[in-house]
Amino acid sequence: MSNVHNKPTQETNYGALGTLVTVFFFWGFIAAGNSVFIPFCKHKFNLDQFQSQLVDTAFYFAYFIGALILFAVGAMKGNDPVAKWGYKKSIVYGLLFSALGAAAMIIAVNLGTFPGMLVGLFIVALGFSLQQTAAQPFAIALGDPATGTNRVTLGGAINSFGTTIGPLVVALALFGTTAAITDEKIASLSLGKVILLYSCVGALFIGAAALFYFSKKVPSGINLEKTEKANKALGMLLIMTGLLAVMFVPIFSSYKGDPTLLSDVEKHGLEAYRLKWLVGAFAVIVAFLLAVNVSAKKNSDGWGAMKYPQLVLGMLAIFFYVGVEVSVGSNLSELLKQTDFGGLSSSEATPYVAMYWGSLMIGRWAGAVGAFGFSKQKRVILQFIVPIVAFFILILVNTAFGYDMQNLYWYLVCVAIQIGAFFVSNDKPVKTLLIFSLLGVAAMIIGTLSTGTVAIYAFLSGGLCCSIMWPCIFSLSIAGLGKYTTQGSAFLIMMILGGGIIPPIQGKFADYLQANSTVAGSGIHASYWVATLCFAYLAFFAFAVKGILSKQGINYDAETTGGGH
Repeated sequence: MSNVHNKPTQETNYGALGTLVTVFFFWGFIAAGNSVFIPFCKHKFNLDQFQSQLVDTAFYFAYFIGALILFAVGAMKGNDPVAKWGYKKSIVYGLLFSALGAAAMIIAVNLGTFPGMLVGLFIVALGFSLQQTAAQPFAIALGDPATGTNRVTLGGAINSFGTTIGPLVVALALFGTTAAITDEKIASLSLGKVILLYSCVGALFIGAAALFYFSKKVPSGINLEKTEKANKALGMLLIMTGLLAVMFVPIFSSYKGDPTLLSDVEKHGLEAYRLKWLVGAFAVIVAFLLAVNVSAKKNSDGWGAMKYPQLVLGMLAIFFYVGVEVSVGSNLSELLKQTDFGGLSSSEATPYVAMYWGSLMIGRWAGAVGAFGFSKQKRVILQFIVPIVAFFILILVNTAFGYDMQNLYWYLVCVAIQIGAFFVSNDKPVKTLLIFSLLGVAAMIIGTLSTGTVAIYAFLSGGLCCSIMWPCIFSLSIAGLGKYTTQGSAFLIMMILGGGIIPPIQGKFADYLQANSTVAGSGIHASYWVATLCFAYLAFFAFAVKGILSKQGINYDAETTGGGH
C-alpha cells in the first residue's frame, strides 16, 4: 500500500478515484436487477412473499460469508489477503468472480431451477464482498485521510445514481417500457430475456475489471505488513456463523408447499414461527458483538481488529444501517396499499419508491461536494444547490419515463431540512451521523404516529437520513486501526448481512401485528417502530464513538475540519 496514511495532508488522486467510482456505479446498477428478479421468481416458481425474499437473503448473506472467508485466511496466515493482493488486484478479482456468478445465473435460468439461481446470485455477491472490502478503505487512502469520508460519499453518490437509473434501464430493456410494469408482465417475462440480462451483466463485470486492471492511474495499494493472528475473533465468528445457520435452517425449510393452500390460521402460525427464528438470528449477532466488546477490553490479545471498540460497535452500526435502509424501502409498497396511505397499486406506488431510493442520491450528491477540495464559500453554495438540482433531476427523469410525480413536489420541504442539517453538521463525521440519526428517529416516529401525506413524506425522508451514514460509520469505525484497516473493513462488510435480517423481521412483525388486529393496515404501519429502534442505535454509536476515539488520542471531527477543505 502506498504511504498515504503516513502523510498529514496530501493531494487527492482524482484519476484513480474516477476509475474507482465506476465500480460503485456497477454495484448500484446491477443490484437494481433484483427489483425485477424477485417478482419474476415469485410467479415463475409459485413462491410466497417470504420465499421470494430469499433472493435478498442469498445476496446479503454472501457479503457475510465472503468477508468471513477473507478474514479467516488472514487470521490463520497472519497476512490479510486484500492487503497482500493490493486494493487494485482485489477489486479486479472481485469483478471477475462476480462475472462467474452471472454465468452461473445463466446456466440456472436455462435449467429452470430456483435454488440454482440463488447460488448464482450468491456468487455474484461474493465478488461484491471482495470488491467492497477493498474499495471502501481504498477511497479513503486516495488522499488526505481527513477528507476520506467525502470520497466514500462520492462513491456512494455514484452508487445511488446507478441504483436510481438501474430499474428504469432494466425495465426498458426487458419490457420495452418503464411505465406500469405489472405483476402480470413480470410473470410473462421469457427466460430468454432474463438470460440476456445476465449476459449483459457478466459482460459489464468483465469490462469493469479490464478498465481497472489496465488503468495506470490506479495504484496497487499493496501492504505487506504482518498482522498478529486473531484466533479469538475467528473462533467467535465461526461460532456465530454456526448459530446463524441453526436459526436460518428452520426459517427456510418451514414450508415448501403452495402458499395459497394454507388457511388463515396456518399462515398466522407459520408467520409467528418464522418471526421467532428471525429474531433469534438478530439476537445472536447483537449478543455476540456486545460480548466481544466486553471481552476485548479485558484482554485484547487474539482479537485482531476487534480489540478496537470503535470497530465492534461500528459493525453493529453497519448492521443496523443497512437493515433500516433496505427495510424502510422494501416495506414501502405494502404500506402505500393501505387506505390511510392512498390505497395505491404497485405501479402507482412506484414514484414513491423511486423517490425513497432517490433520496439516498440527493443526500450523497450533497455530501460528495467536499471530495473536490472547493473553497469554503463554493462548498457552501454547492451544498445548497446540489440537493435541489438532484431532487428536480429525479422528478424530471421519472416524469420522462411516464410516472406522475405531482404528489411529491412538496417533498422539497424535506430536502430543505436535510440541507439545513448539512450546514449544522459542517462536514464533521461524528456530528453528521448524530444529527442525521436523530432526524431518522424523529421521521420514523412522526410517520408511525400519523397517516396520509405527512406520514408518507416522513417515511420517504428516511432515505435522506440514511444517505450520508455509510461513509461516516465506515470512516469512524476504521479510524486508528493502522495495519488492521483492511481486516476491519472485512468485518464491516460482513455486517451488510443486516439487509437480509432486519427487513424480513419488520415484514414478519407487520404480519404478526396484523393478525392480532381488526384494523386493516395497522400491522405494516406499526412495524416501522423497528426502523425507529435502528436509527436510535445509530445515534448511540455517534455519541459513543467520539469518546472512544478521544481516549485513543483521535479527534476525528477536528481533523476533518482541517486541511483539504
